[in-house]
Amino acid sequence: FISLLICTGPAPIEESMEAIDELAQLSESMRQAAALLADEDIDENSSSSSRRPSTFLNVVALGNTGAGKSAVINSLIGHPALPTGEGGATRAPICVDLTRDSSLSSKSIVLQIDSKNQQVSASALRHSLQDRLSKSSGKSHDEIYLKLRTSTAPPLKLIDLPGVEKGSFDDLLSAYVEHNDAILLVVIPAAQAPEVSSYKALRIAKECDGTRTIGVISKIDQVATDPKILAAVQALLLGQGPRSTSDIPWVALIGQSVSIASAQSGNVGTDSSLETAWRAESESLKSILTGAPQSKLGRLALVETLAQQIRSRMKIRVPNLLTGLQGKSQAVQDELVRLGESMVQSAEGTRALALELCREFEDKFLQHITTGEGSGWKIVASFEGSFPNRIKQLPLDRHFDINNVKRIVLEADGYQPYLISPEKGLRSLIKGVLELAKEPAHLCVDEVHRVLVDIVTAAANGTPGLGRYPPFKREVVAIASAALDGFKAEAKNMVVALVDMERAFVPPQHFIRLVQRRYAQSLGNDLIC
Repeated sequence: FISLLICTGPAPIEESMEAIDELAQLSESMRQAAALLADEDIDENSSSSSRRPSTFLNVVALGNTGAGKSAVINSLIGHPALPTGEGGATRAPICVDLTRDSSLSSKSIVLQIDSKNQQVSASALRHSLQDRLSKSSGKSHDEIYLKLRTSTAPPLKLIDLPGVEKGSFDDLLSAYVEHNDAILLVVIPAAQAPEVSSYKALRIAKECDGTRTIGVISKIDQVATDPKILAAVQALLLGQGPRSTSDIPWVALIGQSVSIASAQSGNVGTDSSLETAWRAESESLKSILTGAPQSKLGRLALVETLAQQIRSRMKIRVPNLLTGLQGKSQAVQDELVRLGESMVQSAEGTRALALELCREFEDKFLQHITTGEGSGWKIVASFEGSFPNRIKQLPLDRHFDINNVKRIVLEADGYQPYLISPEKGLRSLIKGVLELAKEPAHLCVDEVHRVLVDIVTAAANGTPGLGRYPPFKREVVAIASAALDGFKAEAKNMVVALVDMERAFVPPQHFIRLVQRRYAQSLGNDLIC
């Protein structure tokens, strides 16, 4: 980690893209380290939902409606892919996940959908987004996700949010800017630079975390003839603005970047000319803001500032990660001492270690079952709650309705019941009742199976030894789950067999005793009378 941080900073402006490439590698290493500390799977082939996401390379654009956030995102992408407009073109979060591919030309954009790659133009993307956004009358919480591959953009995840309105701060925005390491890009139009202290987006960013905030002053070309506003802009760039802004790095940009316009006009013939156009943008800004440093002007300056801010954010996190990894290493060494270091140096030792871990897993699994820990209580609830309730809901009243009983007995015994055993009809009646019990029993088996599968996962996560061997942990969970599937099938067969056994176990003596009890009861009633 430390060597990578030394290699990545600080870099000259022309090497900013390469610096962010290296920071992306460091971000992945830090993600794997964090996953290791949390006993999570760091396998690259694992599902994205089980992987701990890294937010170091996330850049969230904040600003009032019409501030020019989308234009700033377009400048970073190097293509006018997002719709822009004074009335607030962004009505839903737009997440642009960028991958840098130096083999592509400066005009190429590759849209990645699942495992497919599609060559698209910036105008086609823009019009598609405009169509989707125009269908929404107000702000939408549904994120629009784009995964793009291009040679002009740094490998960042750019998030364009709807404008901050006059009302309360929307929970939609707080979900993106709080409790993570994303860089907060506060975009303010140059015309509002004199009132920057009261700018709501800036206040929100500083309340979340001012140490990961970058200020962008957009639309400088629109105030080129206003000396008062230019003076306020230069004060911000030089760190001489209001006290609330002095600890934030500021960068100035032109409204709709001239570099994008020139790149799309067809006058650019080589990949290097886009870099030349960006430098021309910086020179144009220098002619307007004569007292501002070159390192604060243009798209190149913004990329360099982002790299510095990401690097600073990583430096804050690295010591804690290193401390955690050292503690993890010590814990593993202590565990090896406890189990015996020689155990894992042979096939027999490996088997012994695997059996020890399986015993720990089994103990944890049984603990859930016997104590009701976690989901264990649900097993008892299934047998004592859900299953009896389902039995009570069976249509027994309809089944034992006098008309239904007469029909069943008549159909079973025939129209001359004295010629055959009279218990046949009653047997048929009992058979029908017991058949009704099969479905609640099957549902009970399924419910208990689901609880046991959850307990297997919880027991595996609660076994410290398994967390150190993710592949072995996955195998244990898979074997246990497969065994539970087999037990479920056996249990269902057993339920059917028990019901059939009960149905067949009704002997003739049962009906004889039933008649005798009725006869005795009738005699008793006659004596009372």
